Amino acid sequence: MPVADECLAANERYAAGFDKGDLPLPPARQVAVLVCMDARIDPAKVLGLDEGDAHVIRNAGGRASGDALRSLAISHELLGTREVVVVHHTDCGMLTFTNDQLRQRLQDRLGADASGIDFLPFDDLNQSVRDDVATIRTSPLVPDDVVVSGFVYDVRTGRLHRVD
Repeated sequence: MPVADECLAANERYAAGFDKGDLPLPPARQVAVLVCMDARIDPAKVLGLDEGDAHVIRNAGGRASGDALRSLAISHELLGTREVVVVHHTDCGMLTFTNDQLRQRLQDRLGADASGIDFLPFDDLNQSVRDDVATIRTSPLVPDDVVVSGFVYDVRTGRLHRVD
């Protein structure tokens, strides 16, 4: 059975007992979480969130990319979030390549020209968190009074540690 069919069956079971259709649009805890797309991270479990608590924005590396900033601007301006939590993690794939390496691979395997894309890899995990926190804090799309915190999640222990 294809995974999509398994997902549809799981959704049927979920929907059968669904009782959260009346949750308000704005997140209850007024927080947006920017986190890596890594399958080993379940942001709700890691951060103790329930449906309706937070906006969760996921991308490769949990990076404060242009699209992440777009989502944060919407989250704050239209839906009332007052805080941003950035979560990167140990053993991240973004530590394993450079822009040039991935661009060459895409060219070789797919014939795709990715020369204009910054894939936002990094070689220092804690510094990547600091960089993304700084990007959010200094973005003209995010007001100065929005609290921004950064963390690293350890995929082996399940623990978060704050990055200052």
